[in-house]
Amino acid sequence: MRFDPVALMKQSETGSTIQLQTPGRSRGLRDVFSSSFLLKRIVDKEIQVRYRDSVLGLVWSYIKPAVQFGVFFLAMGVFLGLNKGLENYAIYMFSGIIVMNLFGEVFGNASRAIVGNGGLIKKIYLPRELFPVSSLLVAWVHFLPQVLILVVVNLIIGWHPTWVQAGSFFMGSFIISVFSLALGLIFGTANVFFRDAENFVDLINMVATWLSPVLYMWVLVEKSMGALVMHIYMLNPLTVAVELFHDCFWAPTAKYPINPEQWRVVPHLFTLWTPIALVITVATLVLGDFLFRRFESRFAQEL
Repeated sequence: MRFDPVALMKQSETGSTIQLQTPGRSRGLRDVFSSSFLLKRIVDKEIQVRYRDSVLGLVWSYIKPAVQFGVFFLAMGVFLGLNKGLENYAIYMFSGIIVMNLFGEVFGNASRAIVGNGGLIKKIYLPRELFPVSSLLVAWVHFLPQVLILVVVNLIIGWHPTWVQAGSFFMGSFIISVFSLALGLIFGTANVFFRDAENFVDLINMVATWLSPVLYMWVLVEKSMGALVMHIYMLNPLTVAVELFHDCFWAPTAKYPINPEQWRVVPHLFTLWTPIALVITVATLVLGDFLFRRFESRFAQEL
């Protein structure tokens, strides 16, 4: 166990011995579950700091995606005419945008979490994984209002969700949450030693929306690049997560497509690509957790 003054006093009173562990060693993400109180405090702090002196506060969780949606819908839906060739294109696009918003916020903030909390890390020891995990929880605070908006709009136009669609939502949410956290652990570790990592994070976030079927249909990739490139394209867990959200929120509302091939989700989404995405996601998390634990003993020194 780590150094704990209270435990040390209790052990000294009973005359037994206590074994101390070298500071900086941890059990990785498992320490997060035993530090729920600290995690809650960090999440509260992050939300308060972000909206300090802000008039609108959490209302920005609605304004930012609304503006983003408006810009993309005008450019892609109106100017490029995608709104005419795809039924309920607004639902299609917004269900993908909220997935990428969650990814971008978790990945970006988790990658900067260690450097951003360097002052605290240098003063006391606490499980450093709490900081990137807190970025995930804060992102969900902003993600849920966006999902609520999408659900309300879908219900208005006659959406009747099934258990399969509910499963698509939870599976897509799991993939995007875990994958973005895993990348945050990897790049957050690299960012401590090489500040250039932040530039790579910004670059990935910038192109991520365009490398997933958020603004366009997956069939365009297959038609333009061929089946081989399409298979490589589907190895991206972000693509699978977006398609799972499309299956949940958009596909049931597109009841009268001009051409079914233009609107159905990727073939074998559940039987092939979702299991592959889960394997890649979990493997990335294991790698991220390993690298984080491997180098976290040097974080305070480097910061």
